[in-house]
Amino acid sequence: MQLSGNTILITGGGSGIGLGLALRFLENNEVILCGRDAEKLNAAKALHPRFHTIQCDVSHEEERKRLFQTVKKDFPKINVLVNNAGIQRRVDVTTDEPWAETQSELAINLEAPMHLARLFIPYFETRSHACIINVTSGLAFAPMALMPIYCASKAALHSFTLSLRHSLLAKNIEVIEIIPPAVNTDLGGKGLHDFGVPLDEFSDGIFQGLKEGRTEIAYGTSLKSSRASREEKDQIFRAMNSSSRV
Repeated sequence: MQLSGNTILITGGGSGIGLGLALRFLENNEVILCGRDAEKLNAAKALHPRFHTIQCDVSHEEERKRLFQTVKKDFPKINVLVNNAGIQRRVDVTTDEPWAETQSELAINLEAPMHLARLFIPYFETRSHACIINVTSGLAFAPMALMPIYCASKAALHSFTLSLRHSLLAKNIEVIEIIPPAVNTDLGGKGLHDFGVPLDEFSDGIFQGLKEGRTEIAYGTSLKSSRASREEKDQIFRAMNSSSRV
């Protein structure tokens, strides 16, 4: 990936991993942050006025279409899409809940990146150094049963990313997958990931992978799980879930 001179859209960019990446991109690129939470977007822009912000809920099809049209109109040099927005819920699949809760999690974690990629691809074919970056998870390879929908959606996004990369080889659009471990952010709820890798450490590690030109960038424990054999994945799964209950 070219690391300078880009116009970059980052979904879920107001906090967490999205903001961590945005801060590093901002030095040599134009960066647009997209998110549902206006307060977080405003705080990011107050921190660095060079950020552009668009409030948008990517879980809705019409909102995604509006986002694409707005970005194309206001930022015609757009050439990089970072599909980062995601939610993580602790769910007991043996109990009942309104289907809308599951549907919303799937829409944000999986529908949105798939749909946004397909919206932007025809436009990116006209751009130089175009790139789509999908943020998945180490849990895509060895799931934690406490978060079954999140893990399944990230596994599906990993699969989609492989197919997308293959399909875009002839169109000169690069496809990169970022595979985080647990990172100390508020994903899933405040304090739930205090044990995770510090955000700055993770973001620096990912940028090192981008500088090296890697198309699949894992970090920390996700490096092991993403490259593990089936037997090793089974061992990781058993170790993670041996004492966990919803």
